[in-house]
Amino acid sequence: MEAIIKKLSEVSMADVATVGGKNASLGEMTGALAAKGIKVPDGFATTAYAFRAFLEYNGLVAPLQQLMQQLDRKTYANLQATGAAARDMLLKGSMPEDIKHAIADAYRALCNGSADMAVAVRSSATAEDMPQASFAGQHESYLNIVGEEAVIQAVQKCFASLYTNRAIKYREDNGFDHTKVLLSAGIQQMVRSDLACSGVGFTLEPESGFRDVILLSGIWGLGENIVQGAVMPDEFYVFKPSLKEGKKAIIQKKLGDKAQTMVYAGASDAGTVNKSTDAALREVFVLSDMEIMQLARWCMLIEQHYQRPMDIEWAKDGLSGELFILQARPETIHAQKKPEAETLFSLKQKGKRLVSGAAIGNKVAAGIARVLSSPADAAQLKEGEILITGATSPDWDPVLKKVSAIVTDTGGRTSHASIVARELGIPAIVGAGDATRIIKDGDRITVSCCEGKTGYVYEGILEYSESNPGDAGLVLPKFTSPMLIMSDPDQAFALSFYPSKGVGLLRMEFIITHTIGIHPMALVNFNNLQDQDMKSRIAHLTRHYDDKRTFFIDKLSQGIATIAAAFYPRDVIVRMSDFKTNEYAELLGGKEFEPLEENPMLGFRGASRYYHPLYKEGFGLECAAVKMVRDEMGLTNVKVMIPFCRTLMEGKQVLEVMRSFGLQQHVNGLEVYVMAELPANVLEAAAFAEYFDGFSIGSNDLTQLTLGVDRDSALVAPLFDEEDAAPKKMIQMLLDTVRQTVVPVGLCGQAPSDLPEFAAFLVAHGINSISFNPDALLRGIANIVKAEELQFVEDAPLPVII
Repeated sequence: MEAIIKKLSEVSMADVATVGGKNASLGEMTGALAAKGIKVPDGFATTAYAFRAFLEYNGLVAPLQQLMQQLDRKTYANLQATGAAARDMLLKGSMPEDIKHAIADAYRALCNGSADMAVAVRSSATAEDMPQASFAGQHESYLNIVGEEAVIQAVQKCFASLYTNRAIKYREDNGFDHTKVLLSAGIQQMVRSDLACSGVGFTLEPESGFRDVILLSGIWGLGENIVQGAVMPDEFYVFKPSLKEGKKAIIQKKLGDKAQTMVYAGASDAGTVNKSTDAALREVFVLSDMEIMQLARWCMLIEQHYQRPMDIEWAKDGLSGELFILQARPETIHAQKKPEAETLFSLKQKGKRLVSGAAIGNKVAAGIARVLSSPADAAQLKEGEILITGATSPDWDPVLKKVSAIVTDTGGRTSHASIVARELGIPAIVGAGDATRIIKDGDRITVSCCEGKTGYVYEGILEYSESNPGDAGLVLPKFTSPMLIMSDPDQAFALSFYPSKGVGLLRMEFIITHTIGIHPMALVNFNNLQDQDMKSRIAHLTRHYDDKRTFFIDKLSQGIATIAAAFYPRDVIVRMSDFKTNEYAELLGGKEFEPLEENPMLGFRGASRYYHPLYKEGFGLECAAVKMVRDEMGLTNVKVMIPFCRTLMEGKQVLEVMRSFGLQQHVNGLEVYVMAELPANVLEAAAFAEYFDGFSIGSNDLTQLTLGVDRDSALVAPLFDEEDAAPKKMIQMLLDTVRQTVVPVGLCGQAPSDLPEFAAFLVAHGINSISFNPDALLRGIANIVKAEELQFVEDAPLPVII
């Protein structure tokens, strides 16, 4: 006689056919990973044999088969009626006595002689959680079940949930034979996350498929809110290589609104209720740094055990304070494809922004908006339209294949809408706020997820282009390194798959403007700010920080770390801030600390600021952020670059100031580059090479200062020309001088991608690297390859500037 019940400790992944993917995985972790500290709630599972016995006892095998044969597979018009009839058959059936007794005995053993224990009863299909199909959310779970009879009833409800409308449609879409998919119910000790928090984890970055990070999302209360996308969760990115080395591996933290908390309604099986989250709890992260690291280590161990990227559910017990893993299944989207083969989308025009939210995927879709409040309105949706709704749940699944994009008011990157959008390969924007109010039914709109982590809905049908940066057939340069110019951390993981040697220029200013928004000296001198309204605004933005300086250090270090992690171990060269005084003044609180200048381009900028009393302490915050990234997070691929360094004496002063702030050249392998953007840098290149570890030619400023042209001036801007002989002579002079040393020289600019002859000029004179904007990288690589072929294959003489 086959077993009716299996303890989780008795099963492994070899038992998927017996207890389904979910329960088999729980058993696998219980047996294989408990010794490594991973905690899985104890429990047992009913077997596939028990489900078959239930069907045969009630004579349901043939009726269910006949019912499924009547399903309209063209329009699915009778899907709802078919599912209801199937579930009704199962719910009206009687549970055989031997199965009742087996469940009751196992429940009593789980209670271990104590009072009736609260348990979770979850469905686990025998075809569930396979790498080729996630089955996530297709069947039902029942929480806080207490007592033998209630557990038996919950098991029968799980049996019936094999025929939810969405599960029927999912099996049809994935080619599963209904009669060959069976149901196991897993019964586990309840983790009281209603009194604490819960969430999910991916062992890769779910948008790009980047493998070296773990994304953890968390909310207060039960996890259903995160699955349904009912709230914006906290998000934490953890860098695996740093985690392995015992470093501070949390490279990014994002506070979600967590507006609702789902708790139990009261009595056993009385369901759940959503309540408004206390204001104080909304303002704090659901996990401490120590708990984030612990969960991340568990996720990494689980991934290593299964040898594939994983999608993991976790929860914290509010009574014991312990963390638990509730489920682990293979990640089904990126695990089966090469990210570098993805098509890249780019908008050719911009329209009026209607709403924004978290971008899911990297695609663009344009079409008719269909604003729906529930799946019951699905008949209004036509093929290819864009769904606008509050949030989606698994009940939406049968109709989502018709849409070209999804936009939801609420939700995060691990919500149901996000997961389904990835599976379907369509763009989605979640957490868009008032999308259902602002976007009107029938509007013509464009959904753009190609601009980083933030997605935008634009008014009208906009033009866009598609391209592929994959390495298929791509010839890379042999001697000259192609690198990227970057500023936005949100694009880092996707751009990491581009065929580059790293980041030749990371512009810090973007992070300061978009993520921080506050002048660093206003944070240093927060208590003494004169403008009280401005002080209040800064106080609100930094309300989670007692020491306002730490706000700047945290935000800047996380931005830099995200880019450094994406490209690790390739070089990431971080240029220290190079705002001009009028640009610094635009930051919150900046007007109190910036002088008025007639010509900011040639004024108080770059290196001159770093040792000056007006900004030295602000530069100290920049240094602290870089030091945290390198020394604490372990991202030693970060190099530092000093901009607009006018004299050698100034360069020495900056290096000394950096040392005083704990960021010392050559300690822990730190290299410090200098921008070559002034004629003085060229004329004194040999001397600068004695103090700095590399040069980066800033061709824009070098051209302006060589020709005496302000390219922002409409009157003289036409004279700005990087191809002019004078700035090219400056570049040639620098390269010829530095070639006598071991110091590398790179260039950041548009000209080598636009002008093949300019790329040829640089390659011929021994440039070590050329950095391009992402949209120009492939074109730039082609120009470099062509230039190398001409120079090194034909051994052409060096071009001479006349």
